[in-house]
Amino acid sequence: MNNWITVCLKDVIEEEDVIRFDYDGRSFAIYRDLWNDYFATDGFCTHERVHLADGLVLDDTIECPKHNGRFNYKTGVALRSPACEALSTYPVRLENGVVQIAL
Repeated sequence: MNNWITVCLKDVIEEEDVIRFDYDGRSFAIYRDLWNDYFATDGFCTHERVHLADGLVLDDTIECPKHNGRFNYKTGVALRSPACEALSTYPVRLENGVVQIAL
């Protein structure tokens, strides 16, 4: 059974952007795409643990701010080196205008 955790109000995240969300000693990146769908991944790049919320979002891709590794934030797949290990992804839902992540 999923434990749904409140992240923020839906409008806190701009279209085609990402925010940092820390919970219970873990860090996540929460994304909003151009179609107002929300996604969540681990917060740190799998290459050198730089937080992805400081990176660039373009379409369905997040680019790490340190070495420009890229991931598909919808699937977690690593798209460009030096990132080669996928990110974990997490279910996200909107509940009464609130973004929630399932852990």
